[in-house]
Amino acid sequence: MRVFRRAQFIMITAFLVAVTGFAGAVWWYGYGAALGPLEQRARADLALASDSLTGELRRFRELAVLTADHPQVRAVVAGDARAMDVQDVIQEIADKTGALDILLISASGSGLMATQGAPFGGHRGTAHFERAMDGAVGFSFAYSPAYARRTFTFAAPVFSDAGPVVGVLLIYADADAVESVWRGARPALFFSDDQGVVFLSNRSELVFRARGAMPEQRGRYPDVSPFVDYRAQAIGEIEVWQVDGGRYLPKHALHVALDLPVIGMTGEVLVDVAPARQLAALQAAVVATVCLAFGLLLFFATLRRRTLAALNVRLERRVRVRTAELRAVNADLRNEIAERTAAEARLQKAQDDLVQAGKLAALGQMSAGISHELNQPLTAIRSFAENAQGFLARGKTDVAAQNLGRISELARRMGRIISNLRAFARQEVEPPKDVDIVAVVDAVLEIVGPRASQDGISLIWDRPASPLMVRGGEVRLQQVILNLVSNGMDAMEDSTLKRITIAVTPQGARTSVSVHDTGPGITEPEKIFDPFYTTKAVGAAEGMGLGLSISYGLVQSFGGMIRGRNDPQGGAVFTVELDSVSQKEPA
Repeated sequence: MRVFRRAQFIMITAFLVAVTGFAGAVWWYGYGAALGPLEQRARADLALASDSLTGELRRFRELAVLTADHPQVRAVVAGDARAMDVQDVIQEIADKTGALDILLISASGSGLMATQGAPFGGHRGTAHFERAMDGAVGFSFAYSPAYARRTFTFAAPVFSDAGPVVGVLLIYADADAVESVWRGARPALFFSDDQGVVFLSNRSELVFRARGAMPEQRGRYPDVSPFVDYRAQAIGEIEVWQVDGGRYLPKHALHVALDLPVIGMTGEVLVDVAPARQLAALQAAVVATVCLAFGLLLFFATLRRRTLAALNVRLERRVRVRTAELRAVNADLRNEIAERTAAEARLQKAQDDLVQAGKLAALGQMSAGISHELNQPLTAIRSFAENAQGFLARGKTDVAAQNLGRISELARRMGRIISNLRAFARQEVEPPKDVDIVAVVDAVLEIVGPRASQDGISLIWDRPASPLMVRGGEVRLQQVILNLVSNGMDAMEDSTLKRITIAVTPQGARTSVSVHDTGPGITEPEKIFDPFYTTKAVGAAEGMGLGLSISYGLVQSFGGMIRGRNDPQGGAVFTVELDSVSQKEPA
């Protein structure tokens, strides 16, 4: 027994050591894999910051070249212009470009003018000054005691008309202004010179710190302090630092450097690798957990095989019970889906019936006027027919032919009215198509014309000369326009001036139809499209407030929009906007 327990202890210890080693290998691999995308992002951030820096310095360099070539600047150096006149020009340039200072120095080193009154001495013999005297643009950066700040200096030669360099124009740029673009941003950025001294950084504690041996300052910087403590480690081709630099620098950072020979600096970035370490640790923990769980299960499997067999039987029984329950639930869900599908079909049928009922109700309200409109031609037809018989009996065939022509015209008019009523009354189920909105309005006006004449209502229809095609359903659009016109007629029942103005206006991708009445207006504009909302008196002939609600749904089904508002000069205006259909030119 003791030997068995010792063997168990050795196996468990060996298993734990193996799991630890495997988890460590997973951590190392995951850490290295996570550093790859992090390095790409670090290089992109560094490249972006470097491009921003070089672009800003290039702007000041071009400014120095252009200012040095200014005719008044060259005239001052040649002694042909007054310094005060040029002083205003240079001061304006400095103010507009954000330059810290602009100096003009003769070839002998004497100062001619400056925007900030800085001392002129000490420039002759400097690298940037001598380069400008050689005819090229000089550049340097250093800490300037005169300005008590870090500066970038650009020296541009001023050429005489004969060709030789007769002076130098110096432009000072404030490093703080250039640096302010990145200040406070993440990750930590810094730019150092060829001696390793940090000159620019978005972490102020890194400025004027030097890596390695302390450099020969030669007056370029104030006191230089050593760089923060760090230890570099290579993970593949990626360099990772362990940094002891305070709360504003990451303790473990990915280090990327970029050489910038154009400005004589090296850009560097420190990106916190804590997310990569956490991800690797999470992966290692998951792997260790899985391995330990597997080992634990295996251990218990060897000790409790019989118990697991019994548990398996119980589990299979529960699975069967649960499967039966799920099948019952699925059957209930299928029944519920079928019931909802049937309910949706009934709802759609009810909506279609409601739309059809709205159309028939509108026809019922206008039945008296339509009956009059049909009875009048019938009476005229009977009269013309009787007269034609008399004229034929007397041999006046020409007059009889005229009467027969009038009978034919009246019959066509009655046929047109009946055709519009039949088209309007049918139940349209076709999808939206191209419809002539002008013809729709014409059909509606022919339907409501008798009622308008009977009630003394003027119908003003600003009819376009050509068809205007929109997307919709012909019958459903007729119902929308008819509802709006009928509501306007009902609203003007007690008005002195009874007039309805209809206009169709193309507006590019949309075409609008407006119906303007001279009634009392809309009492509650926000509720006019609500079902069963009506301002009419309660009665059998006034409807239930569904006309505008039905119209709203129909216009929405076409992808259009309907709005109602009060006209400041009186009455209500309803506007229907529909998608226009482009007219193709005939071939």
